[in-house]
Amino acid sequence: MLFAVVDIETTGGSARMEGITEVAVVVHDGEQILETFETLVNPQTGIPTYITGLTGIDNQMVRNAPTFEEIAEDLFDVLKDKIFVAHNVNFDYNFLRESFNRAGITFSAQKLCTVRLGRKIFPGYRSYSLGRLCESRGIKIEARHRAMGDAKATAILFGQMMRENEEIIFKSLRRNTGEAFLPPNFPKAKFDKIPQECGVYYMLNEKGKVIYVGKAINIRERFKSHFSGNLLPKIKDSLKSEIVDLKWELTGTEFFALLFETLEIKRLWPKYNSALKRPKRLWGLFQFEDGNGYQRFQIAPVRKGILPLETFFSHDEALEFTRGIISKFELCEKLCGLRKVNCKKMTDSICGGACTGEIKPENYNQRVAAMLSSLAETKGEISIELEAPEDFESVECVFENGILSKYIFRSDEKPEDNRLEWTVVPRIPETFYILRRFIHTLRPESIKVLAN
Repeated sequence: MLFAVVDIETTGGSARMEGITEVAVVVHDGEQILETFETLVNPQTGIPTYITGLTGIDNQMVRNAPTFEEIAEDLFDVLKDKIFVAHNVNFDYNFLRESFNRAGITFSAQKLCTVRLGRKIFPGYRSYSLGRLCESRGIKIEARHRAMGDAKATAILFGQMMRENEEIIFKSLRRNTGEAFLPPNFPKAKFDKIPQECGVYYMLNEKGKVIYVGKAINIRERFKSHFSGNLLPKIKDSLKSEIVDLKWELTGTEFFALLFETLEIKRLWPKYNSALKRPKRLWGLFQFEDGNGYQRFQIAPVRKGILPLETFFSHDEALEFTRGIISKFELCEKLCGLRKVNCKKMTDSICGGACTGEIKPENYNQRVAAMLSSLAETKGEISIELEAPEDFESVECVFENGILSKYIFRSDEKPEDNRLEWTVVPRIPETFYILRRFIHTLRPESIKVLAN
C-alpha cells in the first residue's frame, strides 16, 4: 500500500474560484519516502499580496511556470492508486479534484487527514496545526508554507503515526466510517451527540468564539449538509478548517427558530454569517376595487407615494404570502393577481367562482374583510403561543406592531429555569417579516390580541 502525501499552495480558500500556485507530493510506503514530485504552477490569475506574504510565492515566480492543465497528466500518474494524505486533507483534495475536472480528468482517491489522525494517535496537544504538531513531535519544517517543505514534514509526521498506531490508520481507511464529511478538528463523538430536532446552532472556533449561527428543523442533518453538500460553497472550506465545536438551543418550532436565529446573528455578528440587510428594491401587495365591485390585489414594486397593504423583501416572498392568504381565506387567484385565466379552467381552484361572477361581490368581499381583519391584528400588540422544546410546556412571543419585543418559556415542572422569565429583545425589523410569513399557518387560538 502506497501513500501520496500532498501539500499545495493556492491564491485563496475557494477551490472553485481560486488557483493553485505550487504542488508537492511525497510518495510514502508507511515507513519511508520513496519518491517526490514538486512544481510551481501558473494559476492564471493574480496572487494576492497577503498570500505572497505567507508563502513567498509572487506573480513573477509563477509567470513562466506550467499551468495545471500542463502538469495534470504527470501529477495524476503520481497520485493514482495511492492513498491521498494531507494535513486538513479536504482542502488539498478538493482543490486538486476541481483542477483535474477543469483539465478533463476525473480524480478520486481514498483520503487520510493527519489532523484527524493526530487527534486520535497523539491526544492531548493544545493545537493540531501542522506547525505546532511538528514542533511538539520534534519535526523540523525546512520551508514553512511552501508545498515541499510542508509535504515532507507531513510525511515524517505520518510515518511517526504509522509506527505509533497503524491500526487507527487502517481503521480510518475502512469505508462507511461516517467521518469522511466531518471537519478535521470536529470529533465524531461530538457529531453523534447533535440532536435531530429543531433549533438554532452555533459553530465555534478553537478560541470558543462563535463563527456561524444557523437554524434547522433537524440540526444534525443541517450540520452535515454544510460539509457534505453544496451549501455555502464559497465559505465551506474556510469554515471546515476553523470549526472545533458546536452548541445548540432547541426551539420546538421552525417559526421560533427563525426568530431566535435572527436575534442571535444580530447579537453576535458571526464571521461567516452574511449581514441581514434590507434589499434596495421592495415589493408590495396593493389593494383595489375593480369595476364589478370585487376587492382585488396585485403584487408590484413599491413606489414613492403609493402605500401598499404589505411590504416584502422580494417578489418570491410576496408570492408566498399571497398564496398563504388565498389558501386560508379561499380567495380567488385571478383576483389576487396570480392567475390570468379564470379559476374555473383550473383543477386546483378554491375561489368558488368569484372571477366568473358566480359569487356576488358582497359575498366574496366578506372573505377579503376577514383576511384584512387578520392582518390588522398583527399591527397592534399580540401574543403567540408556540410549541416548545421537550422540557417546557410552551413558548410565548409578544409582537408590537409586528416586531418581536419579548418571549418567555412556560413550564410547571422547572420553576428554577431562568428561561421562565421574560426575555426582552432588541426590536429587529426582520422579525416582522418572519411573523408575516408564518401568521397564516398558526392556529387561531394560539394568537391573542393584547392591544391596538
